[in-house]
Amino acid sequence: MNSSIEKNQIRIGSFFGTPLVFDFSWFLVALFLTFILADGYFPKEYPEWSKAADFIIAAITVALFFASILIHELAHSYVALKFNYSVRKIKLFIFGGITDMDEPKKASEEFFISIAGPVASLILAFLFYIASVMYAENHYVYAFTHYLYLINLLLGLFNLLPGFPLDGGRILRAIIWKYTQNFTRATNIAGTVGRFIGFAMVGIGFLEMMAGYFADGLWLSFIGWFLESAAFSQIQKQEIEKLLSGHRVKDAMTRAYGLLPFDTTVREFVEDEVFTRHRRFFFVEREGKIIGGLTLHDAAKVPREEWDSVTVEEIMTPLSKLSKVSENLPLIRALKKMNKDGVNQLPVVNKNGEIKGILTRESLVTYLASLSGTKK
Repeated sequence: MNSSIEKNQIRIGSFFGTPLVFDFSWFLVALFLTFILADGYFPKEYPEWSKAADFIIAAITVALFFASILIHELAHSYVALKFNYSVRKIKLFIFGGITDMDEPKKASEEFFISIAGPVASLILAFLFYIASVMYAENHYVYAFTHYLYLINLLLGLFNLLPGFPLDGGRILRAIIWKYTQNFTRATNIAGTVGRFIGFAMVGIGFLEMMAGYFADGLWLSFIGWFLESAAFSQIQKQEIEKLLSGHRVKDAMTRAYGLLPFDTTVREFVEDEVFTRHRRFFFVEREGKIIGGLTLHDAAKVPREEWDSVTVEEIMTPLSKLSKVSENLPLIRALKKMNKDGVNQLPVVNKNGEIKGILTRESLVTYLASLSGTKK
C-alpha cells in the first residue's frame, strides 16, 4: 500500500515495495552542505589541499551522509515491515528523513521500530571510525570517514533525545504507553517534551546567531521550529481524535453537493458551476443515476481550446473507482482514509451503495468546531 509521489518529489527506488523518494528541498541542502564543507571545513582542516580536492571530498562526504540518513530510515522501515506494518514511503527532505507508516498498535513494537534508526546510525558511526583509523595515513579517505563518524554519532545521539517526533520521543512514548496503558496520555507527554526541546533549540540557535555563528544558529533554530511544530501537530491530532471518538460519518457529512448532467461541457462546468457555486467536487449524473465524480483538477487537465467540445463524462472518475465511505463508518477512520488516499472529499454511501452525501474537509472542520464549542 504505497502513497502517491508528490510533484515536488523524485522516486529513486524502492525497499521491499516501499518507494524511496527525494524531496526537492534535499538538493538545496546537499548543495549547501557541499559548499560549507568545501569552502569552510576542509580548507581549514587541510589547508594543503587544492580547491578541486576540497569540492570532490565534500561531494563524497555529502553523498555518504545522506546515504547514512537513508540507512537510518531503512532500519525503521525494516523493523516495521517485520511487525507487518504498512510503510507507505521513505522520504529524504530538508530536515533529514522520515518513514511514513501506520501508527503503532503495541508499545513494544513502537519501541523496537523507533530504536532501530539510532542503533543503525551508531553502528555506522563505529564503522566509519574503524575506517578512519585504518586509513589514517590517507588524508583524503580519513577526512570524510572521520567526518562521517562524527556526524553519524551526532545523528544517533540527537535522535535519542526524549522528545516527539524524534526517535527518542517515540521511545519515551512507548515506555509511558507500556506502563500507563494509555496511548493518548503517552503521546501528549512525549509531544510536550518535544515542544520544550524544540523551543530550547530555537532559543540556543538565536543565541548562537547573536554570538556571530549565524549559519549554525539559523539551522539549529529551523530544526527546533520543525520539531516544535511536529510535536504540536501530534498533540492536536490526539485532541481531534478524542473529539471525533464516538461520532460517525453521517454526523459530519453534507447533503449539499453539486450535481452535473453527463453532457455538461468543461466550459459550462467551470463558468457556470465552479465560479458561481464555489464547490470543489461535483457528482455527474445520467438518467437520474450518479455515474461519477468530478473536481476542478480534472478540468484543469483539459486544454482551454477544448473546453467547448469535451464533456464532464469524459474527464470524470467513474463511481466504481471513487474512494467512498459508509455513512456509519467512525469519523476517525474516515479522516485517516482521507489522509491516506490524499483526497479532500469522500462520497458517502449507505449499505445499499446509494449516495447519501459527501464528507469534505470543510464539513469536518465545521463539525469539529461545533463539537469543540459543545465541550467548552
